[in-house]
Amino acid sequence: MTVSVAQALTAVAHDATPRPARTPRGHRTTPPTCPCPCPRPDILADRPDGTVVRHGDVVAKSHAPDTDPAALTARIAVAGHPLLAGILLPPLPVPTAEQGGPFTTVLHGRPLTLWPYGTPVDPEDPDAAPWEDAATLLARLHAIAPGALQLPAPLPPMRGPAKAARAIARMRAAADPHPATATATATTAVLRAWAGLPAWARDEAPPPPRRAALCHGDLHLGQLVRHSADAPSADAPSTGAPSTDRWLLIDVDDMGIGDPAWDLARPAAWYAAGLLAPDVWVRFLGAYRSAGGTAVRPDGDPWPQLDVPARALTVQTAALALAKSAAENRPLDEVEEMMIEACARIASLPPELECEATS
Repeated sequence: MTVSVAQALTAVAHDATPRPARTPRGHRTTPPTCPCPCPRPDILADRPDGTVVRHGDVVAKSHAPDTDPAALTARIAVAGHPLLAGILLPPLPVPTAEQGGPFTTVLHGRPLTLWPYGTPVDPEDPDAAPWEDAATLLARLHAIAPGALQLPAPLPPMRGPAKAARAIARMRAAADPHPATATATATTAVLRAWAGLPAWARDEAPPPPRRAALCHGDLHLGQLVRHSADAPSADAPSTGAPSTDRWLLIDVDDMGIGDPAWDLARPAAWYAAGLLAPDVWVRFLGAYRSAGGTAVRPDGDPWPQLDVPARALTVQTAALALAKSAAENRPLDEVEEMMIEACARIASLPPELECEATS
């Protein structure tokens, strides 16, 4: 199934890849089935929730089988909206689109979309990680009034609490049945930290009233690529001005309406766990505030807004780490251990501090 999906994605991306009118003499085709002078297809991701294939300058994505078609259509419309130009990477038309508008179709029972290729963040150069750019893009995203977009379908609610609850369920399903093991001890720490969250953060009650903002829903450095700022969006043609590469946000699969603090939760959680250096966190938060970000106060302590989402992301990350390590039959790595330790610290909060943090 996975191989056929990847092969089909390659064919669709190939059809959408711009090519010269004639093949240079003496050209040897790569791969053998491709008659055009373009690079070999590259599988960028291959997971149950999505397969991503690059062919030249085009990236084809096969979304999860249980994707809500109406929600995906709305999210793709956001990515291609002129108000989001320079913030989100816009989609490309799908040559074989038959439903959901010109930017989505169905392949092997899964929604398919096309995107221009952008250069990702270099994982081997952490000092060059574009934290300030990510913060500025988030601030600009949060400033867009959802009602101004006039989408073909309503955007769903931001699903931060629901994703955290799913991670807990996945961890419980993979839990070691022997209570004396280190894995069982770690699971207990994660569950205790989870129990200390308010019911709404566990997806067990409606969230408290806050300004509803356009949220990315899954912010991390893997969700940024460098691409030409002059690339036309779905509804806006190129200006004809010289192209300038800049960072753009990608992957709208979790986009929704909700509390923008959840988009800052992962870097906040990493900072609290010791994974993100204090100076990097200060730069990230400063850039977000300087760009007019609304998730936290313009100055002063940001934690009254960030504490619960950051703790929820800590628990979610630790729960997924335990589930994945069990599935892969391997020990936790150093980063995963640090997230478990952060959960243990959260779980050890005195009741009075815990009440203050969640109020």
